[in-house]
Amino acid sequence: MGAVRKGLADAVRDRTPSLNCFGYVPDSVPEPCFYAGEVDITFDRTFGRGLDEIEVTCRLLVSRADDRSGQAALDRYLAGSGPHSVKAALVAARGAPGEPALGGLCDDLHLMRVQAYRMYEVGQVLYYGAELVVRVIGRG
Repeated sequence: MGAVRKGLADAVRDRTPSLNCFGYVPDSVPEPCFYAGEVDITFDRTFGRGLDEIEVTCRLLVSRADDRSGQAALDRYLAGSGPHSVKAALVAARGAPGEPALGGLCDDLHLMRVQAYRMYEVGQVLYYGAELVVRVIGRG
């Protein structure tokens, strides 16, 4: 599990170096920040431990120093394409058709949705942010 979360963070960092990326929930948030957070696991999607499915809830947090510029920065990272797009970084991490994703850590992954676009509090600091739910499938 830890390797998959780290792989997601590394994939985003490789394509979006302006983001501080973590495969774990950091104690403090160096902004802008992407991290892999909560994990939900569905075991045995196929017989004989053939396939497990994981949903990783990642968070993307940016500064709220200025309401308009903070939300504009968040929007750039949440765009479907472009140099700041987290979605584009995760699509690239899928690899070529027929190849495993995340450098062999899983069979495939898919950014399913963005949710909870709102203010987040970490410690006593407020950030603009959103959750990105990533579906990962692989052998059990």
